[in-house]
Amino acid sequence: MIPRCLGSVIFLFFITKLMGKKQVSQFSLFDYVIGISIGNFTAEMTLNTEVQYINGMIAIMTFGLLSLLVAKIVNRNIRIRRFIIGTPTVLIDDGKIIDKGLKKVNIDINDLLEEARIKDYFDISEISYAIMEANGTISFLPKAEYKNPTNKDLKVKTSKSYLSANVIVNGEYMEEAIKKSKITKKQLIEKMKKNNLTKPDDVLLATITDTQLQFFLKNEEVKNYSLLE
Repeated sequence: MIPRCLGSVIFLFFITKLMGKKQVSQFSLFDYVIGISIGNFTAEMTLNTEVQYINGMIAIMTFGLLSLLVAKIVNRNIRIRRFIIGTPTVLIDDGKIIDKGLKKVNIDINDLLEEARIKDYFDISEISYAIMEANGTISFLPKAEYKNPTNKDLKVKTSKSYLSANVIVNGEYMEEAIKKSKITKKQLIEKMKKNNLTKPDDVLLATITDTQLQFFLKNEEVKNYSLLE
C-alpha cells in the first residue's frame, strides 16, 4: 500500500504540473469536474488493490491531457469558451442589485454582502457594479465618488515599493527574515520594549517594510459582532 500511495502522489503531482497553475488557482466548472474525477481515480487506484495500477495511471493521464486540450481550444474559440467555461454574470448594475443575476448564479444577498466585505466594501451603496466571473469570484467597481485617488491623480512623487518581511510569526522570531530585512534582532527587541511588549509570545505577527515596523498582538477582542449577520 505504501508504494502505491507514494507512486500516486508523485504521478498526480506531475499531472497537475502539466495541467498548469490555473487548475489550482482558478477553477471553472469544467476544471472542477476534471479535478474531482482525477481525485477519485487516484483514490481508487491507491486503495483498491484489485484495480490494476496502470489502468488508474492511464485514466488520470487521459483526463489531464483532456484538460490541457480543452484549455488550448477555449483560448482560440470564444463560442466554445462560453459553452465550456461560462460567461460573467452581472449582480449589481449601476448601483442596483439584480435579483435575477443572484438567482442565476444561485447565491443570496447575504453571500453578496459577505463577498463585498471581503473586498473591503462594508457599505453596499458604495458599489456601482458587481460581476461574478466565470470562475466564481466576484469583481466590484466602486462608484466614482468612492474610488481611491492614485498618486498619479494627486500628482504625488512616490518612492519604490518594498515587500513586507514577517519578522515574528505566532510568537517566534523569523531569524532568516530578520537577517534579510532592514532591522536587526537587537533593534527589533528595542522596538518591542517601546511598545510595552516584553516577549515575542505576545505578538501574533510583526512585519517590516523598508522602514515601517508593525505589531499585531494576540488575544485582541472583537467589539462589533452584532453588526454582522
